[in-house]
Amino acid sequence: MTKNNALDIEMKNTFAQDVLKGLTAKNKHLPSKYFYDDNGSRIFQEIMNMPEYYPTNAEFEILSMQSKQIYKALKFSEPFNIIELGAGDGFKTFKLLEYLVNHNVDVHYIPIDISQEAMDLLSNRLTEKLPSLKIHPKVGDYFEILKGNLESDYPSMLLFLGGNIGNYQEEKAKELLNLFNKNMKVGDKLLIGFDLKKNPIIIHNAYYDAHGITKRFNLNLLIRINRELDADFKIDDFDFYSYYNPATGNVKSYLVSLRKQTVELKNLNKSIDFDYDELVWTELSKKYAIEEIHNLAKQTDFALNSNFLDCKHFFTDSLWEKMA
Repeated sequence: MTKNNALDIEMKNTFAQDVLKGLTAKNKHLPSKYFYDDNGSRIFQEIMNMPEYYPTNAEFEILSMQSKQIYKALKFSEPFNIIELGAGDGFKTFKLLEYLVNHNVDVHYIPIDISQEAMDLLSNRLTEKLPSLKIHPKVGDYFEILKGNLESDYPSMLLFLGGNIGNYQEEKAKELLNLFNKNMKVGDKLLIGFDLKKNPIIIHNAYYDAHGITKRFNLNLLIRINRELDADFKIDDFDFYSYYNPATGNVKSYLVSLRKQTVELKNLNKSIDFDYDELVWTELSKKYAIEEIHNLAKQTDFALNSNFLDCKHFFTDSLWEKMA
């Protein structure tokens, strides 16, 4: 068995265990990280192209207009690594990489994603547009791949963009950041994206879109369960709902069972009962205040060096440093 085949089997087993655990809980839930199979990644590209979905444009502006400032703030000797966790199509990162290549900065770009298709597309695009860039794509769980950073002779900047930290509840976010810290060398940097608290209507429209794209994105998770676990979810028997709480900063998304029904997970030999209007929690997307970002960095043993904000102050890419 090859290493890649073993990884595929391990990931499928983890997926099955997480789905079973979530759907048999008293309050049903499914991990949002499983949205991003190949089809889910394509649908998310549609979400990012929606005019209502501001995070992409806000962060793109930061990385386009402030690449020089970000590079200067790193204070790295060359060469150094850029390790992007959950790289996707690399759309936003391209502007930072373009700046570095155009200024002859010696950098190794290591994009990591769970989707092989996304990594193939990204690698081909970067090879065409930035042929001198050193690219080392990795497919799999970035928690595992990141361990190799400690063995690198070069300093590293980790990228965790897109406001993905908002998908984690407070304690889980701290666990994740502590794990990043553990796999970073002293002096390594972390550039992490935070979606900021703002007018609640703007946030509501971004996540409960009139086009129904976010609904398709959520329902695709049921399609994935059908495919990978030989389940029989009837997609038309589920709806989608999302709401924003401006006091906590939490956006929560749900699938809604439209009738009393039983779904078979044949690969797991398990039946799951759904009640009429029963909810399945699929995603948290927390919005942060600047003060909360400072506190989170301090609580996870990072020093916050700079906050790079877009012109509307909708979003920030926050530069943190591992001190010891």
